[in-house]
Amino acid sequence: MLLEIANAVWKEAKMNVVLVYGDIHSVEGLRIIFEYCEFDLKLPLERVWLITAQWDCTTLSSWNKFTGKSLNGSLSFTLHRKVVPGFQDFLENITPYQSMIYFIHQFWMFAFFCSLPKHGLYVPNHDNCTGEEKLGSLPESVLEMGMSGQSYNIYNAVYAVAHALHTIYSSKTKQKEIEKLGGKSLLLRPLHAFLSNIHFNNSAGEEIFFDEEGSLPSGYDIINLVTFPNDTFQKVQNGRMDPLAREGKWFTMDGNADQCEMCPEDQCPNEKQDQCIPKRITYLSYGEPLGAVLISFALFFSLITFAVIGIFVQLRKTPIVKANNWSITCTLLFSLLLCFLCSFLFIGQPRKVTCLLRQTVFGITFTVALSSVLAKTITVVLAFLATKPGNRLRRWIGKRLAVSVIILCSLIQTGICAVWLANTPPFPEFDMHSQISEIIVQCNEGSNTMFYIVLGYMGFLATISFTVAFHARKLPDSFNEAKLITFSMLVFCSVWITFVPSYLSTKGKYMVAVEVFSIMASGGGLLSCIFLPKCYIIILRPDLNTREQLVKKRY
Repeated sequence: MLLEIANAVWKEAKMNVVLVYGDIHSVEGLRIIFEYCEFDLKLPLERVWLITAQWDCTTLSSWNKFTGKSLNGSLSFTLHRKVVPGFQDFLENITPYQSMIYFIHQFWMFAFFCSLPKHGLYVPNHDNCTGEEKLGSLPESVLEMGMSGQSYNIYNAVYAVAHALHTIYSSKTKQKEIEKLGGKSLLLRPLHAFLSNIHFNNSAGEEIFFDEEGSLPSGYDIINLVTFPNDTFQKVQNGRMDPLAREGKWFTMDGNADQCEMCPEDQCPNEKQDQCIPKRITYLSYGEPLGAVLISFALFFSLITFAVIGIFVQLRKTPIVKANNWSITCTLLFSLLLCFLCSFLFIGQPRKVTCLLRQTVFGITFTVALSSVLAKTITVVLAFLATKPGNRLRRWIGKRLAVSVIILCSLIQTGICAVWLANTPPFPEFDMHSQISEIIVQCNEGSNTMFYIVLGYMGFLATISFTVAFHARKLPDSFNEAKLITFSMLVFCSVWITFVPSYLSTKGKYMVAVEVFSIMASGGGLLSCIFLPKCYIIILRPDLNTREQLVKKRY
């Protein structure tokens, strides 16, 4: 009969709701069919099953196979129950060696797969039960820690008899009648009469009494079973059959067919929005294409910078290298190299150390580069003015002025970063709310104000360098140094002006990618605009790399 029902359910695609009525033994056969369909045939009977109160989905003979897919969404009429204080603590303290509960030893052996030699129960190739096992650690498909409807009825029945006996013994008249009738053996005669008049509140706070027919008018709870992939479930009460309710309210159902609950912070709903699944942890990693591309650019620019340093070191005695102030050139090239290398601090999972270092290292190294450009710009202007007869600026030209500008500007930025780290240092955090399906691992900058002060100071230096170089662009110079600096600062300012809105409009790893790209673009702009023309002349046009050519163009 049950196989015919299963076949009918399979064949009838429009059959969405199936009503099942039977006692616990007959419905157990349906559970076996569920198990066969779900685990052997891989075709779970995913329908809405309306099940009577005779069957509890947790009373399984095969505890390792919880038919969650087939039972998901089923509705059952269960005996009414309430939460009884202390019952779960009682279950948690049960041990197989001290408890006298019937069948506890067999249950313990099958539930925890351990042997109880004292009681003649053995599980092959498994250790003995320690007694420290906890019933609360079992999946709900094996043991539900809450009191069932049947247990709740037994609980109320025991207390009802206890209240009746207490009433009998507290009645002096009844006590005398008992003594006259010959003792305790006749106590059960008046018990029914006392039970019919019992009226008390149990420890769950519910009123207990019997109706005219001698029944407990508790009614039924309508339970919706929601199952999860890890063999757990949640019983959600969707309705109530209450014979004591006012007319028209004895049968109630929730207005919504769906029970929506918020997923935990580290989980999100699946596509069907019927289960919670773990969120993906995301950050700008080396393994993904975006991170690999950015790292490739960082390595490429680093190698180019190394090559330029090598060219300038090898040909440092040539006129064009000497004319560019060797100390400033070295400082600028090495600071640009550090700028490219600091990109590695932004890629990979944020840690405490990387979060502390990446913005401060980026800010200080770029400030050294910009202050070197500013020193180079001032040097170019003063070098031209000093060629005029009688000009007192000649004594200011040299390493002292360049070093002073670089040290002063860099110390200011270092002080800003020190204040930032001392008061509100950056730290790694998990952003669980910006994206629905992702947990973003990112660096919290601690103070966005300090971050923008660092950027603002670099912008200030870039603006001064651009302004000075722009006004000096028409000065006669062999290799148009002022024009090259002007164009490099124009590229630098353009990159970081567009950085701010792009940075604020992105989230997570893309926000980090925008900053790394800006570092690459601005650093590459400085490198290419200032040094590549010189490298072109040094390598491909050595005829222009002469003192005569340099002096001729300058005057």
